[in-house]
Amino acid sequence: MTLLSSAPGSASMARKTPSAYAAPPRRKQGGVILAVPALVWYLVFMVGPLVAIFVIAALHWPGMLQPVSFAGLQNVRTVLDDPVFMDAVTNTAVQLVVALPLMIVGAYMLGYYVAQQPPGHRVLRYLLFIPGLISTPAKAMVFYAVLSPDGLFNGALDKLGMGSLADAWLASPSTALACLIVLDVWSGIGFTAVLFAARLGSVPDEIGEAAQLDGAGHWRAMWRIHFPVIRDFVGVVTMLQFLWTLFGSAQNVLLLTQGGPGSSSTTLSFLVYQKAFIAADLGYSQTVGVFLFLVGLAGLLTIRRVFRQNY
Repeated sequence: MTLLSSAPGSASMARKTPSAYAAPPRRKQGGVILAVPALVWYLVFMVGPLVAIFVIAALHWPGMLQPVSFAGLQNVRTVLDDPVFMDAVTNTAVQLVVALPLMIVGAYMLGYYVAQQPPGHRVLRYLLFIPGLISTPAKAMVFYAVLSPDGLFNGALDKLGMGSLADAWLASPSTALACLIVLDVWSGIGFTAVLFAARLGSVPDEIGEAAQLDGAGHWRAMWRIHFPVIRDFVGVVTMLQFLWTLFGSAQNVLLLTQGGPGSSSTTLSFLVYQKAFIAADLGYSQTVGVFLFLVGLAGLLTIRRVFRQNY
């Protein structure tokens, strides 16, 4: 009788259990629990104030300790009919249109120069960072000392024989907003240039060497070669500076011009502060805050579109 013997490896294959081919065990889901405190913090301190802005904007609230009543859309009509609000919109638009391009373009060019590591570039990085280390009141005092009627700028004009051009720069309706824009640009351009220099420093050297072999000068290499490489980073920095200029201008206005003369230097962010803490009209203030939020959201979406962000 003929016996059929199995192949040598067949027995071992038969002895393997299905568990040998089972899927690896799932990872524990304990990481979700660790995210709960951050989620609660975000809901309470981020989403909560945002919802509160919209709620207060629909109320008639003439002060913190005063009775509250529902106003509906009355605050919106009041704000839109107020010429001060329209001046604030115009001033904010001028501030963003002038300050943001000057800051981003100037900072990128300055950062590109620093990234080329010229002699003394390490010291230059520290010098560019100095405005970011000075507190806002200190910077405002410096600008007040320079631009006051008896300040350094008028004194320099007088020494140069151009005393007829001297003016009360911070108290003139035609120059007050321009002085605030100059302060914004001076405060932000150095810090932003250091950020650009750090990002440009991470670009591979082969890219710059290839541009030099092709005969590209610094101007062409800066805008045609390096700028497309860090385009996404430029978009991020532009967003940050846009938000800082839009929402942070109130402190400079408060310290230097108080929104005047008249409303010539009143911005939207300062109008929110003025109506809430000086005029004690919280409903009006937060209605302007809603407009400010919508402007910020529209600006961020526009910047993302311009720089083609994919995040």
